[in-house]
Amino acid sequence: MSTLKEVCDGLPLDPLPPHRGRDENLPHAPILNPNLTTEEERLALENSLRYFPPELHERLAREFVEELREYGHIYMYRFRPNIEMRAYPINDYPAKTRQAAAVMHMIMNNLDPHVAQFPQELVTYGGNGQVFSNWAQFLLTMRYLSTMNEEQTLVMYSGHPMGLFPSSRDSPRVVITNGMVVPNYSSRTLYDKLFALGVTMYGQMTAGSYCYIGPQGIVHGTTLTLLNAARKHLDTGDLSGKIFVTSGLGGMSGAQAKAAVIAGCIGVIAEVSEEAIYKRYNQGWLLQVTANLDACIAMIRQAKQNKTTTSIGYHGNVVDLWERLADEYDSTGDLLVDLGSDQTSCHNPFLGGYYPVQLTYKQARVVMSENPTIFKNLVQESLRRHIAAIDRLTSRGMFFWDYGNAFLLEAGRAGANVGRAEGTNGTSFKYPSYVQDIMGDIFSLGFGPFRWVCTSCNPIDLEKSDEIATCVLEDIIKQGVPKSTKQQYTDNIKWIKEAGQHKMVVGSQARILYSNQQGRQAIALAFNKAIADGQITAPIAISRDHHDVSGTDSPFRETSNITDGSNLCADMAIQNVIGDSFRGATWVAVHNGGGVGWGEVINGGFGLVLDGSEDADRRAKLMLSWDVNNGVARRCWSGNRNAEETICHAMDEDNNLKITLPYHADQDLLRKNIP
Repeated sequence: MSTLKEVCDGLPLDPLPPHRGRDENLPHAPILNPNLTTEEERLALENSLRYFPPELHERLAREFVEELREYGHIYMYRFRPNIEMRAYPINDYPAKTRQAAAVMHMIMNNLDPHVAQFPQELVTYGGNGQVFSNWAQFLLTMRYLSTMNEEQTLVMYSGHPMGLFPSSRDSPRVVITNGMVVPNYSSRTLYDKLFALGVTMYGQMTAGSYCYIGPQGIVHGTTLTLLNAARKHLDTGDLSGKIFVTSGLGGMSGAQAKAAVIAGCIGVIAEVSEEAIYKRYNQGWLLQVTANLDACIAMIRQAKQNKTTTSIGYHGNVVDLWERLADEYDSTGDLLVDLGSDQTSCHNPFLGGYYPVQLTYKQARVVMSENPTIFKNLVQESLRRHIAAIDRLTSRGMFFWDYGNAFLLEAGRAGANVGRAEGTNGTSFKYPSYVQDIMGDIFSLGFGPFRWVCTSCNPIDLEKSDEIATCVLEDIIKQGVPKSTKQQYTDNIKWIKEAGQHKMVVGSQARILYSNQQGRQAIALAFNKAIADGQITAPIAISRDHHDVSGTDSPFRETSNITDGSNLCADMAIQNVIGDSFRGATWVAVHNGGGVGWGEVINGGFGLVLDGSEDADRRAKLMLSWDVNNGVARRCWSGNRNAEETICHAMDEDNNLKITLPYHADQDLLRKNIP
């Protein structure tokens, strides 16, 4: 399996490929401890053997049992391809349709070792964001995609390719569900068992929908968050000399150092993994590294004094860093942090998403597997210390926000005083979510993370797409936009003009910017024309982060600023996927779980291939209008005035759009009638 043709030939069974085991030079997912009974172990083995003819069961059973008992899951390492795993030019894939080839391009990008967090366990990011559950699923999926025609749809059940079903040319080529467990059974403990059994998986947001583009996406989102946080809480648009302290340099959180530099501040990021911190340093995303806390403090002081824009990586535990910063203020009166947050994978705190301060990284990897109860207690004690240190600094003037990674939720569950307000369905804390406080109104204006991938793999195509997107947004401003949206357009024009120089491409030739419906449609149509005219040499796959206007129902993040009580409801995300599917999406995906954890969020995503055809124009217009306005309408109905202004403007532009608008009750009247 060293060529694309061989990868697309399906499962190699005669002869079986040699069992090469794991490559210990790559990072690997934490060992899982699903606590299966003997009967459940037998069921996990039986489920894994379903992919193979009976004559191979005796041989494969032994190694699958070894994997299950050693790693807590059957990954089927024997069937890991020998090919260099990366996104190849779309024309290299042995497929019958360009749409299927684009999906193959995206899948292999998600598993590229330069992109994926734990590539051999098929984890793209977030510690447990799976593309597939095992390598047999990958090979079968690639086989189906290579043989698919334009009147078939591939159906994916939590990593498992159920098969090709007859459909139509207007149907999605792939429909994906991940982790769609009946609600009462979405517990963390039961998930571990179900994943070990091979019957469900955690697709995160864009891992299991094949749309991840590396950490560039979170670079952009973090940059915008920092700029808007400074405008609102530091009363400045100039971040020079301002210090942003956070944690996490693996997976998505690895973007924080780059974002801090682009925003113009001093970023200080703690990371316990030596592999993760030096990966970002060697990429050039992190400018300085130290494992010495005294040296780290000295570097912060110097950068602050000189107003040097930089990123400092502290190889150590962020709790130690927070406590030291608080002690520095108490002893010297110097506040060495202006803005603070956290980007650990706290949605998965007991299996490698959060490392307790009491243990070294290596010690923690052992204890979490061998003594999970002790490890959980240490994590919760560490979270209590974490919050206590942050409290000391916020009382002295630092602004801290929750980054939607379940940090405050898990700290509260650990017994820390996070000021959880039950009157808001338990989704508000004393430190606001960045959606509630900073980015929520931007979502309500219809702005969110619009992405594209140049499937030619040619950097020149990406440069051309940057140029086109810039011109489109500048033209929109010239035509006149509401004052409330002009700042967002301006920020994103600056971003896209500078994107190339910041060298953010990791894996596929991809880009992201925040835009509303008007901008997304105009950019997509301009791309499609450029492909038709030959200015761009191959199709472009457009998508978005599910972390967007209408893609995700997440009461602790994306919908945390929904105040009518419906923040626990998931109609929007489900409607989003249904609506995208019949308006022209090439593939759609809906997941249980995302950045805040299993059972805490439902999110939906899409991919749409622009190939220069008139049909692609039609699909882009229809689908992008719905994909944005679905969420704006829901936010309007919940009482958000920005969303109401935005949806009314959209109705003015499209006579076929008719939205139910709310009447607003007087607050004094409410109090009068219910004193």
